[in-house]
Amino acid sequence: MATNDERGQHRTTLARIAHRVMLEHGFRPDFAPRAVAELNAISGPAVDAATRDLRGRLWCSIDNDDSRDLDQLTVAEALPGGAARLLVAVAEVDALVKQGSALDDQARQNTTSVYTAGQIFPMLPSKLSTDLTSLNDQSDRLAVVVEIVIDAGGALTGSSLYRATVRNQAKLAYNSVGAWLEGRGPMPAEIGKVDGLADNLRLQDQAAQKLKAIRHTHGALSLETIEAHPVFDHDAIERFDVEQPNRAKYLIEDFMIAANGVTARYLASKSFPSLRRVLRTPKRWDRIVALAAEHHQELPAEPDSKALEAFLVAAKAADPERFPDLSLSVIKLLGAGEYVVERPGQDAGGHFGLAVDDYAHSTAPNRRFPDVITQRLLKAALAGAAPSYSDDDLDQMAQHCTNQEDEARKVERQVAKSAAALMLQSKIGQQFDAIVTGASDKGTWVRLTQLPVEGKLVSGAQGLDVGQRLRVQLVHTDVERGYIDLSKVGR
Repeated sequence: MATNDERGQHRTTLARIAHRVMLEHGFRPDFAPRAVAELNAISGPAVDAATRDLRGRLWCSIDNDDSRDLDQLTVAEALPGGAARLLVAVAEVDALVKQGSALDDQARQNTTSVYTAGQIFPMLPSKLSTDLTSLNDQSDRLAVVVEIVIDAGGALTGSSLYRATVRNQAKLAYNSVGAWLEGRGPMPAEIGKVDGLADNLRLQDQAAQKLKAIRHTHGALSLETIEAHPVFDHDAIERFDVEQPNRAKYLIEDFMIAANGVTARYLASKSFPSLRRVLRTPKRWDRIVALAAEHHQELPAEPDSKALEAFLVAAKAADPERFPDLSLSVIKLLGAGEYVVERPGQDAGGHFGLAVDDYAHSTAPNRRFPDVITQRLLKAALAGAAPSYSDDDLDQMAQHCTNQEDEARKVERQVAKSAAALMLQSKIGQQFDAIVTGASDKGTWVRLTQLPVEGKLVSGAQGLDVGQRLRVQLVHTDVERGYIDLSKVGR
């Protein structure tokens, strides 16, 4: 049993572990002296009088409750006949982080912010990512704006891109906005302080639902996973909370997917190369077919996103409580996405899970380096200049960003398991219901049902595969390595 003193050190312990794990996976957890010196020379946000002035629009940000690195703002405008103009403003990080600078070199090495249970390791220093390049509340900032026009049914009818100066009128959070849009909670006070913002958010929500409906008609997958994060009381972990999907999250997701598609097609129209995010044919479609059969549904022998989406919709309707478990199994079997370079006249492939053919990460440049690369390519195309990266450099960065993203997930998972091990270390010998989330030559992993954390099955794994349910017993934890060892109980 952990003592009160040990419990009071949970956050400190996890921060120390996180720093070590970052180094083990090839990240730079601390900023180099050259980057710090460069940062100290930046005195304020970038300003450019030549950009369009869109500060008067009803821009707002919607993000996690504790997010401070705000990458995008959204606003909508009603058009005749039920059409709408949707605007997404993306923070112009390149205005302060110049290509080839020390800050850029470090961002290029890490390629992503890493969010662990013990500490956040930002890709860019907090002075930039949460302040000078963040689209903060009531602050004037430079942005690249993606403008999207849809008809009454949600089909894209026009688009454009340009640079602008914007001002965030309200910093909002997913959970409170989602509850309000769904009729489960009151309107957040921040919305009521801005005339017209409530109606604009309802318009954005309606547009997002139309965008989503079209994507799902084309085979976008309705996946819903359980994401748990530790909640601290001062420095002690009190519990794990599960993130729930809501309409505000879907709103931002659908706006960002649309903006990323417009960005990719714009670069193609200018005969520019682009860094695409693709998810190819599922690696284990045969197991997905078997999972569907276990749910009394039939899928074709060859990968078919529309058929898979129909199965997922039916499965959720039949058993909504267990649907996140099924979703997790499908996600594992689909495999990971990757970054690839699409050159003019070529087809890099689409994204199987999103059912889109053109997809370039562009909307989170404070947090992801591929988005910074895309922003620089966009700015060059807008200015009529040559691409800011060579083909060889893009090829190298596509592979590096894919690798680092994979390593970042490993870091986040390992530290999350260390946090879970802290919670579970007093429960050795107890039994839990679980579901298999991974099965390979490297081992079999399961997620507990009562406490949504993952552990390794060290005995009884023979014959098990992703999606199967079982009863397990906790046999060992190792907080430092993030190990949670379990054994199968019974048949």
